[in-house]
Amino acid sequence: VQLQASGGGLVQAGGSLRLSCAASGRSFSSDALGWFRQAPGKEREFVAGISWAGGTTHYADSVEGRLTISRDNAKNTVYLQMNSLKPEDTAVYYCAAAPTLGALIRTIRLVEYWGQGTQVTVSS
Repeated sequence: VQLQASGGGLVQAGGSLRLSCAASGRSFSSDALGWFRQAPGKEREFVAGISWAGGTTHYADSVEGRLTISRDNAKNTVYLQMNSLKPEDTAVYYCAAAPTLGALIRTIRLVEYWGQGTQVTVSS
């Protein structure tokens, strides 16, 4: 089972990026999917999550209104559209899978699968 994240890069403040995370090895259509990030010297933190059917989403306060999570169960893929990026968004972004959205939000220990991470750097 593998989660393969892509789409990171270097962007100026105010710019946009779209991250993708393609799952392989099994279907994640019944799992909650999400994104976490980890900046240098900081703990990994929750960014956004989406329920198995895509009907419910949840965001960290710091990204609300700027980032949008979506999923395509037919492609076994989760996306993160990142707009109005700020330098403080600079981090390695990891996709993740958990049994429920509540589990994804509640604690990092309930994440069952992690992607390998993709670097996002926002210059000022």
